[in-house]
Amino acid sequence: MTTPAIDAHVRLDIHPTHPSAVTALLTGSQAHIPHVGLEAADWTVVSKNTLVLVRIDHEEPYWAEKAAQQLTAAGVSVEITPRLREAMDEEWTWADYPMPWCTRSEIREVSDAAQKIYDDIRHGQLLIHAHAEDGHTTVAVGTYLGSGKSVYLHGQNHLRQVADTFDSPAQALVAFEKVHGAAMRPGPAPMTDTERAAAQARAPLVVPLADAGPPRPQRETVPAYAADAGDHDALLEAFFDAHGDWEKWRTWSDETTHAIHESQTLRIERVHEAHPRETAWTVAAYETPVSERMWVLTATGATPGPVMQALLDHLADGDGWDTAVGAPVDEEIVAAATKPLSEAGWKHTVDGRWIGWTSPTKDAGVQFDAFAAQHPNQTLATWTVWAGPGPDRPTWALAASPHTPTALLAELSETLAHGTGSRHPQTAGCDRAAALGTTPLAMPPVTANPATSRSR
Repeated sequence: MTTPAIDAHVRLDIHPTHPSAVTALLTGSQAHIPHVGLEAADWTVVSKNTLVLVRIDHEEPYWAEKAAQQLTAAGVSVEITPRLREAMDEEWTWADYPMPWCTRSEIREVSDAAQKIYDDIRHGQLLIHAHAEDGHTTVAVGTYLGSGKSVYLHGQNHLRQVADTFDSPAQALVAFEKVHGAAMRPGPAPMTDTERAAAQARAPLVVPLADAGPPRPQRETVPAYAADAGDHDALLEAFFDAHGDWEKWRTWSDETTHAIHESQTLRIERVHEAHPRETAWTVAAYETPVSERMWVLTATGATPGPVMQALLDHLADGDGWDTAVGAPVDEEIVAAATKPLSEAGWKHTVDGRWIGWTSPTKDAGVQFDAFAAQHPNQTLATWTVWAGPGPDRPTWALAASPHTPTALLAELSETLAHGTGSRHPQTAGCDRAAALGTTPLAMPPVTANPATSRSR
């Protein structure tokens, strides 16, 4: 018997702000039918005819695909956007998963059980009496209001599980206090970052009106160092698409992505939610996969798109990260690294240990620390690239260690001297106002060592 068609269409897509959540947009005269089904499957209504699936185990694409199959079988038309389809097809594993013997499907079963516990707590079906910190995780004791069964919970987020059961709340609390008396605290534990992000993703979605406000001014062409940062995440995704010899690794929280060259001697770390004036990129090179680091470079979140593009292009150019670790950083190396700046008329200054090159408009520069160059084992940045009111209050900055390849520095100098980019006219005023604030940008030490554990 053929299932009659239902006048309802469901469009599934990635949530606009939450990296793994999935939205469902419902249309059609019978849209209420899939609406009821999705709500029953714990999708949350966030606006008219729009629901969102948010989970603490980041398995939303998998369960969204299951929902799509069920809706299709029921006669509902379902559309899956290309980017969601890509997420559904992606194979990934948890970094440092504590149960490495589990298969991918078994891991999903464990996290789904943790999700059910989380949902029971969120919906008020499981009342948490007390919690405690146990080493690096959280434990808690609670009671299911319907059945009266009390449980001892161990872990948090996708690893939370029922470790023991009790016949009554009193029995559970006595046992819990016996083990965790000193650390025991009343009520549930504070929300984790993952739970907080999930709560934010379930907030109502507000779709801005197309005619809300005057049209934005046209973007202006500016020197590369004054351009907008643009979408750094899009730059990284394009980098992966264009260079198959690099592999993408992600942390379980989706806050950080690692790009690792197939040689295992060059690693890039991208922190997605970094503040514009905090380190968002770290590049580290090694002579061998297990050797000490040869050099490291960091860039803040507001680094202009053209500058980041030049950096990524150079890193993708074969073995463009090679360097002679034992070679001293002499005048010849410094001159070669900054030749494009000198040729473009940037002002050359020497002030004690500091050698600088400043743009003709005095809003960007490169600074070389001769003292740090002679102490490569320290964490001082030898090279600093900056733009803004001054090197002590930059809008964005890039820092590099002594043995950063001369060719890479020269490529960045070429971009600074002759490259161009675009910027919204209002951005310049906003950046200047922010840069002139009372809190200067403190350059971080270039010591980060991107992790190599595979994750989402």
